[in-house]
Amino acid sequence: MSARDFPFTIDATAGAARAGVFTTPHGLVETPTFMAVGTQATVKTLDPRELREAKMQMILANTYHLHLRPGEEIVRQMGGLHRFMQWDGPILTDSGGFQVFSLETLRTVTDEGVQFRSHIDGSLRFFSPESVIGIQRALGADVIMQFDHVVPGQAELALASEASERSVRWLERCVVAFEAGQGPGAKGPWPQTLFPILQGGIHPELRRQAARAITSMRSFDGYAIGGLSVGEPKPQMYSILEVAHEALPQDRPRYLMGVGFPEDLIEAVARGVDLFDCVAPTRNGRQGTAFTSDGKLNVRRAELRADPRPLDEGCECSTCARFSRAYIRHLFASDEVLGLRLLSLHNVHFLTAIMRRARRAILDGDFQAWSRDWLQRYHSRPAPVP
Repeated sequence: MSARDFPFTIDATAGAARAGVFTTPHGLVETPTFMAVGTQATVKTLDPRELREAKMQMILANTYHLHLRPGEEIVRQMGGLHRFMQWDGPILTDSGGFQVFSLETLRTVTDEGVQFRSHIDGSLRFFSPESVIGIQRALGADVIMQFDHVVPGQAELALASEASERSVRWLERCVVAFEAGQGPGAKGPWPQTLFPILQGGIHPELRRQAARAITSMRSFDGYAIGGLSVGEPKPQMYSILEVAHEALPQDRPRYLMGVGFPEDLIEAVARGVDLFDCVAPTRNGRQGTAFTSDGKLNVRRAELRADPRPLDEGCECSTCARFSRAYIRHLFASDEVLGLRLLSLHNVHFLTAIMRRARRAILDGDFQAWSRDWLQRYHSRPAPVP
């Protein structure tokens, strides 16, 4: 977990916004950037080559789902996630904490860990901080996450405090397991680094307390902000990001977990966030919603039947370069799988392009003006979505 293996340099700032470079064993990541979610070692409907063409730099995979199938030992035998899914760039694996805690009636939480039943076959499983580190060691991602306790976005103070304090205690155990090399695959062919997760719900002082505990524990190569975009109002999310910006080290990347709508990315970059992930672009794409500079666009709408324009006039993705709104609407009306793929590809490309433009604006010194204008257009001329 050495900064020599995972250095982060900041090339320019604009208020709290930063343009940086995060170095990993599988390549450089220019920040701010969006990471597509490949939950089960695949970004749904998209080939890794298409992700590269969309200028995706780093992707995320899910510990919970890959543990259930095919199992981390199979992935390890196949050469790790990079070789298994044929993605040669950086990979981050989350800890499965969000998935386990979302099971509600199928899990039991103690300080030792979480006992739960698989949503696939009902088999009884147990996640502890140590076992989660072992699973992620075997999967072989560049960045692995601590096991944390996730609560709803508007959780009351007592519950949020309990979860945040438990997450800090679990982090201590994750660090010991990580440094001891516990779990299969611990001696992989390349270094890995462990990110802690800042919890505390919508309560600023809990976030500050957690940050003090985490930063006093040791120096990490990056820090994650969890427990947001899970039901709380967006102004509260933005306010907590301002707290995190002040509380976390300024010279390391900040990763905002599970956030991926266009306006939220820009608002979060303005508050010092560098890395993002979310299922939103592919999930919305499969459901027929495109991200555009003028808001969300429902491609099933009847008025698009003979619309010759691309999804977004300024987009340079292969979907917008070749296909009309009319054609994509036809694909969805006909239940053709190509429609899901084209819209998912557009949405992923759209988010990566926004982050590249934000980076350029920070480097050029005009981020405040650019972000203000972009958000004003996005909010003032929304494409209708019923």
